[in-house]
Amino acid sequence: MESGKQLTGTLAIAVFTAVLGSLQYGYSLGVINAPQKVIEKHYGRSLEVWTERAAVLSENGTDEGEFPEAGDHPSVIMYWSLSVSIFSIGGMLSSFLVGFVGDLRGRVKGMLMVNVLAVAAGLLMGLCRMWKPHFMVIAGRAVMGFYCGLTSGLVPMYIGEISPKAYRGALGTLHQLAIVTGILISQVIGLDFILGNDDMWPLLLGLSGAPAILQSLLLPLCPESPRYLYILLGKEQEARTSLLRLKGAYDPTPDLEEMKSEKEKADREPRVSILSLIRSSVYRQQLVVALMMHFSQQFSGINAIFYYSTDIFTRAGVAQPVYATIGVGVINTIFTLVSVALVDKAGRRTLTLAGLGGMCLCAVAMTVGLKFQSEFLWMSYVSMAAIFLFVSFFEIGPGPIPWFIVAELFSQGPRPAAIALAGCCNWTSNFIIGMTFPYIQEYLGCYVFALFAVLLLGFTVFIYLRVPETKGKSFEEIAGVFRKGRKKANPDDGTELQQLKTSTDA
Repeated sequence: MESGKQLTGTLAIAVFTAVLGSLQYGYSLGVINAPQKVIEKHYGRSLEVWTERAAVLSENGTDEGEFPEAGDHPSVIMYWSLSVSIFSIGGMLSSFLVGFVGDLRGRVKGMLMVNVLAVAAGLLMGLCRMWKPHFMVIAGRAVMGFYCGLTSGLVPMYIGEISPKAYRGALGTLHQLAIVTGILISQVIGLDFILGNDDMWPLLLGLSGAPAILQSLLLPLCPESPRYLYILLGKEQEARTSLLRLKGAYDPTPDLEEMKSEKEKADREPRVSILSLIRSSVYRQQLVVALMMHFSQQFSGINAIFYYSTDIFTRAGVAQPVYATIGVGVINTIFTLVSVALVDKAGRRTLTLAGLGGMCLCAVAMTVGLKFQSEFLWMSYVSMAAIFLFVSFFEIGPGPIPWFIVAELFSQGPRPAAIALAGCCNWTSNFIIGMTFPYIQEYLGCYVFALFAVLLLGFTVFIYLRVPETKGKSFEEIAGVFRKGRKKANPDDGTELQQLKTSTDA
């Protein structure tokens, strides 16, 4: 049997178990949106906005219809905004700890440890009626964000290290597939006649922690990363056992030889901290590529689509725009599956370029549609079609690929620091978009997607010029591509590497 091409039941269980954390991340991203009005009403009651409202009505004789809803009260607006944004803040903070947690006791035990956070967050939100809902939900969202910042790094790291080279792209894409599936599940069960209603919304939020319970039961069945066991701990026999469990009956010698070679290099260039990684020119090319891939994901305008889609669907005459938005979620999931099927055939670079280029054209079409939809009815349908195509192109490449390509671009030494830095970049960009988009939208109006079209064009050009293809290459071969580029640009590369070793030792 050819080495490195086996898909076994143990590998399937390990990948499925890992992406349960990604499913939880996606569910937590989407769950807060559907029941917004219901949650705001309960915040209003907790903050005694209703009592205040009744007093004003009594004193002024104001008709109830003229009085603003609880969601318009400044205190409710503040606490609601904090409920949404604290999630990203938690992720930004914890993403720096991905490498530390992953190396402390291993990738599997690391995922198991952080599940405590997810269960605690689910209980805080699920039991929020026992005290003050706004405090309980905000605390739960903060803890869940902290958990998701860790799992969004640990999951791609673990999958990248256990996947056979021939299937590394497809298995890595499952992280994004689980995220969009989680978003879709939260959209569906968040409908008012299921859980997004006055009685059931705490359960809707509390279910955020449910996948962590299942994952905790399955993680003891998952082999530890062979690369972690051999390269970081020097446990060759344990690594061999793990490889045989993951790949079945085959000769693991070539894989162990590759790890031995990488271990020797890792021993010569010790563990790289985040600060050393930022300062060093040795890994600068890989780091710039990794960060730009994550910037292209967040600044592509994909989050803006979800902000704008309901309004566009409403203007187009869709009776129930919430179902059209769920339709966007379905498209999200379907085209992530397409990416899973194509990524190891077409390649990472090709799919990312096709995705970003297609999104750029769709952004132009949306700008035209928004500009003229009040004059020509059919322009609304141009906007709708552009939304669905925009999401499709995103999930073909720019959505899933940045999450796992970072693990491919770096060797074992700098990999945890690089994943942590890329994750922080992703979370920070997400937070910036969430905070600034309403203001950008107000300022630019229908031309808001023209801005994203320009950004997308820039990202497409950068990736065409700077990003190598990693399909079918070993980690050492990928590192070699960048070494060749470095030697052309910097003949003193070896001196820089020695300086990095000295500074790390110090």
